[in-house]
Amino acid sequence: MKIASWNINSVRARLPLLLDWLQSAAPDVALLQEIKATQAVFPYAEIDEAGYNVEIAGQKSYNGVAIVSKTPLEDVRRCLPGDESDTAARYIEATLAFGNGMIRIANIYAPNGNPVESDKYPYKLAWLERLKRHTQNLLDFEEPLVIGGDYNVIPSDDDVAEPENWREDALARPESRAAYRCLVNLGLTNAVKTCLPEPGHYSFWDYQGGAWPMNRGVLIDHLLLSPQAADRLQQAGIDREWRGQKKASDHVPVWCCLNEEPPI
Repeated sequence: MKIASWNINSVRARLPLLLDWLQSAAPDVALLQEIKATQAVFPYAEIDEAGYNVEIAGQKSYNGVAIVSKTPLEDVRRCLPGDESDTAARYIEATLAFGNGMIRIANIYAPNGNPVESDKYPYKLAWLERLKRHTQNLLDFEEPLVIGGDYNVIPSDDDVAEPENWREDALARPESRAAYRCLVNLGLTNAVKTCLPEPGHYSFWDYQGGAWPMNRGVLIDHLLLSPQAADRLQQAGIDREWRGQKKASDHVPVWCCLNEEPPI
């Protein structure tokens, strides 16, 4: 099973690009962030014609996440537990058939957190803490689990082209990195960093300052696997070439392939 994650930065603005990618990359499951669309305007018909089922947690003009799958999605959850006052569309979770059983897949769009001096940074850290608590509950099921998406965290200096320029940014602050480590330390495996362990692999290049042509990138899109999913990891990668397409998103897809049969 090929599972991919892509911050599409407006599903309607980049629909032709998305459809081209679905056809060429052919993921079994795609997790989309920043769809910036409600159910009323989401392009269900076009994605259905491409051969995919869709479940979304939408929001007008901001945020929004979707799971796009070749097989039907079940047990859909559209909010991250722990704060009923948080109405931002940043989380969706579902199960689907996987080999002789099921796999649970969660799609996240974590808060950016900038500027650090504002209330946006405490919100980011609190959101990541809620994600950690919910992940612990999901791990208790002892089933294949993938939590993918835009984490808005640069895990280490190996994951950014110019570390010195990001020291005070919310994506690289020590507290953000610590929150990410606490999540991984629950027993999760970063699929992309496992398969591409050397420095210099990025998933985001800003639109400003010539970041893309000068390869001033960062790695903030991650696929974290439970032990039961990590045991089936075959390969993972980054579809870097999609950043160079016309009207590209500032992110590119990251992906992993899991064996549907359990290890012997």
